[in-house]
Amino acid sequence: MNDKFDSFVVFAEMRTGSNFLEANLNAFAGIACHGEAFNPFFMGYPKSEPILGVDQATRDENPKKLLAAIRGQQDALGGFRYFHDHDPRVFDTILKDQRCAKIVLTRNPVDSYVSWKIAQATGQWKLTDMKAQKVAQAVFDADEFSAHLDALQRFQITLLNRLQTSGQTAFYVAYEDLQSVEVMNGLARYLGVDEQLEALDKNLKKQNPSPISAKVSNYDEMLEALARLDRFDLTRTPNFEPRRGPNVPSYVAAATSGLIYLPIKSGPQDQVLDWLAALDGVPREALRDKMSQKELRQWKRKTPGHRGFTVLRHPALRAHDAFCRHILHTGEGSYRQLRNTLMRRYKMPLPKDGPDAGYDRDAHRTAFVAFLKFLKGNLAGQTSIRVDAAWCSQAQAIAGFGEFCLPDRIIREEELASELPALAAGQGHVTTPAVTAAAEPGPFTLADVYDDEIEALTADAYQKDYMTFGFTRWR
Repeated sequence: MNDKFDSFVVFAEMRTGSNFLEANLNAFAGIACHGEAFNPFFMGYPKSEPILGVDQATRDENPKKLLAAIRGQQDALGGFRYFHDHDPRVFDTILKDQRCAKIVLTRNPVDSYVSWKIAQATGQWKLTDMKAQKVAQAVFDADEFSAHLDALQRFQITLLNRLQTSGQTAFYVAYEDLQSVEVMNGLARYLGVDEQLEALDKNLKKQNPSPISAKVSNYDEMLEALARLDRFDLTRTPNFEPRRGPNVPSYVAAATSGLIYLPIKSGPQDQVLDWLAALDGVPREALRDKMSQKELRQWKRKTPGHRGFTVLRHPALRAHDAFCRHILHTGEGSYRQLRNTLMRRYKMPLPKDGPDAGYDRDAHRTAFVAFLKFLKGNLAGQTSIRVDAAWCSQAQAIAGFGEFCLPDRIIREEELASELPALAAGQGHVTTPAVTAAAEPGPFTLADVYDDEIEALTADAYQKDYMTFGFTRWR
């Protein structure tokens, strides 16, 4: 029995070198790392289960059973890798357990993002022999990277704060430290294991050793995008600067008027953006978005009398929009991995390759009802799937805005035709463009399937929004 710890966790992310770290940890006879034990899409490693006698179905039903099995491992100190999007139900338990050693593995977020994009392009996630190496260049997407970095920051800030307030400390390992046998041996001593390695594991090879300028096809665009982020010391964890809560790059300012829109995902974004562009007589491309916090502050200072607003959508309509855009279809915008998990683990009756000629109204209603039932558990923290911004409660989304700046006005979608002209009048506009009708995605509209059951399921899942904003029946 280890006198210091009963288990350990490696807090890491994709493409940070966690496979290599795990391989070296497992080279110690007294250490057993069980992979991504709480990855919602698989268990430990793809196509590999169970772990210590616990299969994925049991873990999904009660993840603490797997946690207990790892803690109780007798032949070695058991542990696992945990990423920010792994099962949130065990996060608090892990952090509160002072007998669980915390290891934090970090890598420059730009490097990890580029590595992830290359792995996506080649389909090669590990390399054991350079003869099998697949080569590709990454295409840097500024919006995608911003979301990637925002997720990392949120998780690292939470992790840091929780360790500080509970009086714990972690063993920090940078990506560059992984090549040091001395650091690996020091980590083993931290874990209470006396054994020492003579050399590192040589099975895994660095996949992309070239400089980053050679790995990114639009390198100049990447440099320009990174220059706008206004962050310092990106490799340092846990102290990212600035500490961003809300997703500021999603805010959209008018071209010349002093209005700024704070979108809530799965809402009437297209309607509002079209109106905002038409208000100043410009195309949508002329609207100002993707601002950093620094740029938004500058915009506010240069735009006296500015007003910010967001738009609420009825939870039933919003859930249906999220379902059609991200879950039902398999094309652009689809959360394909999550979709497969919902079909496999939660038995959601979705058409395998998306809606086809045989997908009728009854099938659509059945699938949407199943999604609403999933949402209730997901929003209550009872599933292994993290709550996505596309269907989080609108109360939570607006609370997130408040970490930087609250909107001056919260408008209901059905009142856009009267509220938007009032906002425009405050900016000196005498006439304003009409608000176009919203187009619903999907083969069927909400009206095609809406009934008392769907309303009841929506109200049950979104109790907070119904209470906070006074929503009643959709129709």
